Amino acid sequence: MRGKPKILTALRPALFDLLFAEEEQARLRSLGDVTMPGQAGDLSEAQLTALIGGHEIVITSWGTPGFSAAVLAEADRLQLIAHSAGSVKPMLPPPVFAAGRRVTHVAYSMSIPVAETTLALILLCLRNYHKIDRAFKDHGWEAARALPPGAELAGNRVGVIGAGYTGRAVIGRLLGMDAEVWLCDPYVSEENAAAMGVRKVALETLMRQCPIVTLQAPATAETYRMIGAEQLSWLRDGAIFINTARAHLIDEAALLAELRTGRISAALDVFDQEPLPDDSPFRDRDNLIITPHIAAVTHQSYKRQGQITADEIESFLSEGKLRYEVTRDMLDTMA
Repeated sequence: MRGKPKILTALRPALFDLLFAEEEQARLRSLGDVTMPGQAGDLSEAQLTALIGGHEIVITSWGTPGFSAAVLAEADRLQLIAHSAGSVKPMLPPPVFAAGRRVTHVAYSMSIPVAETTLALILLCLRNYHKIDRAFKDHGWEAARALPPGAELAGNRVGVIGAGYTGRAVIGRLLGMDAEVWLCDPYVSEENAAAMGVRKVALETLMRQCPIVTLQAPATAETYRMIGAEQLSWLRDGAIFINTARAHLIDEAALLAELRTGRISAALDVFDQEPLPDDSPFRDRDNLIITPHIAAVTHQSYKRQGQITADEIESFLSEGKLRYEVTRDMLDTMA
């Protein structure tokens, strides 16, 4: 690559400033000639098509349009797409990987806060703090203290479904709190599971024998509605079910029906319809904690996304290496 490469930031300026600290912005400018869009909002496909020509590197994020045939037709010098957001898969039709183009992403950055959120929700459910809070505020001290005692995480068995970046981060934190961890993931061998300190089991075994189950699988054709009425029926009475992954994985109607029996409790950060409607029946369940798809939202995660993106661009330019590379073969099994 001759001279300084041209880097296009294909995201709205306010989001760029949120993700990239001043020092990371300065680093990008030292690495290449940075082009920023001259508008406040997200780029349209037509605008990305008009801008991308002549740029070797494109930084994308939430709101960036996909790399359609029209965009790629103008991407005459494109060598690297650095995605500073969540799932990059919807943006990447197979032709993106032609002509030696490479892709990297920052999914690891978000695994940390999602894992912490997952752990927090498990602890809240175990100790019934959401019920204690409501009873205390509505009826007072004695009513809150009259609720049944909660349970500890230490020594408890937790089933983790999916061992990607987030699943592994959850596993590490659970083991650090002395929980017993069982794992269901067809892409992890028993040997690799053992090396992680977990026991690999089938989905039915996990659902039936783990009193706490957390869903961390990616949204793929294979995992669509992988948890339905039958799978939920396998949960033991009093079980805790957590989903901080994707709504795509659960039959919401079946989960709502199970929650209405009062047999299990749950915590959800993701929903089929977002924002969750005001009249959603999920809002009325006292055996359910709901959060508005914010498991990954922290100041540190945002800035880490920018840092990882700058790290990857620097490594690509200096050594041709990417730590978090996305290949065509990965798309079928990644989030």
